[in-house]
Amino acid sequence: MTPGQPLDARPDAHLDPQRLPGVQRFPGRAVDLFIARAFLPPDDCAALIARIDAARRPSTIADSNGDAAFRTSETCDLDGADPFIADINRRLSAFIGIDPAHGEPLQGQRYAVGQEFKAHTDYFEPGGIDYPRYCTLSGNRTWTLMAYLNLPQAGGATRFPRLGKSIQPEPGKLLCWNNRRTGGGVNPDTLHHGIKVRAGTKYIITKWFREKPWVG
Repeated sequence: MTPGQPLDARPDAHLDPQRLPGVQRFPGRAVDLFIARAFLPPDDCAALIARIDAARRPSTIADSNGDAAFRTSETCDLDGADPFIADINRRLSAFIGIDPAHGEPLQGQRYAVGQEFKAHTDYFEPGGIDYPRYCTLSGNRTWTLMAYLNLPQAGGATRFPRLGKSIQPEPGKLLCWNNRRTGGGVNPDTLHHGIKVRAGTKYIITKWFREKPWVG
C-alpha cells in the first residue's frame, strides 16, 4: 500500500514491502515486522518532542501485574484536533493502508535515564482480565506503528527477545508490526522490550490499530 491509494478497512491489511521503496522486512515468518528509515523528517521529530514535553504524564499499563517498575516512562496523549498531529495520523494510516477510523489516538512516550518498558505484547490477551474492558467495542489491537524521534546517548533499543533482534533508535525511523499471526489469533512472538536508557533521553510516538473502528 502506497500513500494515495485507497485505505483498507480490513484489520488484516498489511504492507507489501516491494511496493514501498526503502522499507525493510524482518526475515522469517514468525512476525510481520517492517522498518522504514527517515519516515519522519527532523522538523517533525522536533515538533513532536516539544508536544510530548509539554503534556507528559506517568505511563500506565492496562492490567497491573504488581511490578511497579514494569513501565517507568512518561506518556503524552497527542491532540488529534491539532492539524500537525492530524497530518501525522494521516501519514501513518496511509503508510500501513488501514482506514484511520480503526486507529487509536496517537501517543508519545519519553524515557529518561533508567526508564524502560519491560517485555510485553501490545495486544490484549483473549480471556485476560482486561480483555472485556478494552476490547468489547473496538476489538483487539492489530498493527503497531512506532517511530523514534531522537537518538539517546546510550541504551533505549527495542528488543524482540523471541526473534533475537534488537532495533536501535534512529531519528525518524518507523517500526511496524502485526500483532497477529497470518492465519488469525494473537502472536506471542511480538513480545518486545523497551530497553533502559543509559544516557540521554528517548522519545517515540506510538499508533495502534484495532479490529473495528475505534470507540474511545
